[in-house]
Amino acid sequence: MSGNQSRRDFLKTSTLSAISLIALSKGIKLDSVLKFFDDNEKLIKEKFSYLVNAGIKDESIGNIIGEVGKSFIGTDYVAGTLEVNNSEQLVVNLTGLDCVTFVENCLAFSRCLKKGKTTIDDYKAELINIRYRDGVIDGYGSRLHYFCDWIYNNQEKGIVKDITAEIGGNTYEKVIDFMSTHTKSYKQLSDKSELDKVIIAENAINSRDMYHIPKSKIAKAYDLMQTGDIIATTTSIIGLDVTHTGYVYKGDDGGTYFMHASSKMKQVIISKNQLADYIAEDSKKTGIMVARPVDV
Repeated sequence: MSGNQSRRDFLKTSTLSAISLIALSKGIKLDSVLKFFDDNEKLIKEKFSYLVNAGIKDESIGNIIGEVGKSFIGTDYVAGTLEVNNSEQLVVNLTGLDCVTFVENCLAFSRCLKKGKTTIDDYKAELINIRYRDGVIDGYGSRLHYFCDWIYNNQEKGIVKDITAEIGGNTYEKVIDFMSTHTKSYKQLSDKSELDKVIIAENAINSRDMYHIPKSKIAKAYDLMQTGDIIATTTSIIGLDVTHTGYVYKGDDGGTYFMHASSKMKQVIISKNQLADYIAEDSKKTGIMVARPVDV
């Protein structure tokens, strides 16, 4: 983006306008907000340029995800990156990623490349389709907050396939209601209509059969996993489905590693230990769900 007219035009978008108002109210210079958006648009273009020039379009979606993921290594981990707007709208942030936005961005870029659609608008449309229920932004409750629901809805859209059961998963019997029972942790749920949407989503989740691979069985499933498989770590925390997400990455040594935005390391990394060992380090992690991106 260049020129004063371009900047004025960009200010007309609802996302930038909303964030600009918040920034100004907190004494943040508008130039900083504009630079944030300039940087992200530049990064989108650079990412697509890198992927196109890499000549990997005909690779499997999983292998492309592996390459996109590696291109994010070292990117800062930033929590709560989607909670910047007063009203729900698409957030684009490639300079700071949490575990879910890392997964979503890698998947969005990879799917766009496979489709041969590599403009900024193509990327945004893909991200909306992945992040929101049925690909439609309709308030806070339309975002796929629970990752088991994210997997289910993206399977319905033909974007991923839940392979947990077929590679050795057991029934994951748990009541999911963390958000509706911890409303003070989610300011948007002070709006009853948004809370109602979340409760409807929770009820739908609880009506389905869910599966996970217990941590003791993860290593046995290594041969059935491949680079680009999405991993979600199940948890013993009451009411919650998963606590972390990332991707399988098959190392040159044949090992099965975990590529993710790490809150502990404060950046995107590939784990030093193999996946089962990584899960074993946290006593609250009980196992994993596995979803395989579907080739476009």
